[in-house]
Amino acid sequence: MGTINLARVDERLIHGQVMMTLSQKAGVNSIFVVDDVVAKDKFMRELFKNAGARTGKKTIVITLEKAKMYWDEYKYKDYNCILIAKTVDTMYQLAKHGVPMKELNIGGIAQKNPDTDKFVTKSVYINKTDVDKLVEMKEQYGVEDIYFQSTPAASKTDLKDVVSQF
Repeated sequence: MGTINLARVDERLIHGQVMMTLSQKAGVNSIFVVDDVVAKDKFMRELFKNAGARTGKKTIVITLEKAKMYWDEYKYKDYNCILIAKTVDTMYQLAKHGVPMKELNIGGIAQKNPDTDKFVTKSVYINKTDVDKLVEMKEQYGVEDIYFQSTPAASKTDLKDVVSQF
């Protein structure tokens, strides 16, 4: 059975030194990019696979439904992966489906709606709906450690500190 060593929400998906550093986490042998748009676009899929290959890790780019199916049928085989998606909702759907993740890093979310999105940490704007999903993931779906950290060198902000802003 595979393991999710780290789940991360970052709209940029695989990028620069952040992924180079995160991919060195003990035991990581692969990166799973879960994004419907990227997975269905051959050019974008290959672009992200090549970006992931620069980390020295096998990179798999799949849709949300395929990520669920791959867990159900194969339990992610022997992959010890970084699971990365653009949105909190994607991670929420995976956790709700039963894909086990203990650590979730929120790294980069741009502002979409100035009326609902709050700037909570460097590189992260989030709305109440996503905060509620994160709380549910922690309380009901076994995600033990949810924190906000744009880069591995940046300080961490705990979920409870973000929840208090809403």
